[in-house]
Amino acid sequence: METVEKIKQQIAENPIILYMKGSPKLPSCGFSSQVAQIMINIGEQFAFVDILQHPDIRAELPKYANWPTFPQLWVEGELVGGCDILTEMYQKGELQTLIKDTAAKYKQDEA
Repeated sequence: METVEKIKQQIAENPIILYMKGSPKLPSCGFSSQVAQIMINIGEQFAFVDILQHPDIRAELPKYANWPTFPQLWVEGELVGGCDILTEMYQKGELQTLIKDTAAKYKQDEA
């Protein structure tokens, strides 16, 4: 499968997905660590992709997203942002609302 197709599929299949360096429990960079901690604090399930394990995604996602850095949080197929944007949204309470509303929507679909 083409890398861009793989990225599109991951984003389509996961309403909340974080592309990061490392994993939420073992992040490999400070920015990924900060965003992972925010997501864990919000308390909803989210998918993640360790771009260090997937150099193809690490190379292609910035072009696809038109966003040069990691981490990247995607919600319902839309790039929400990276560390600075997510931290600011979290401090304002906006990120919690977005994540909880999205998670609730998909929990209803499963029920």
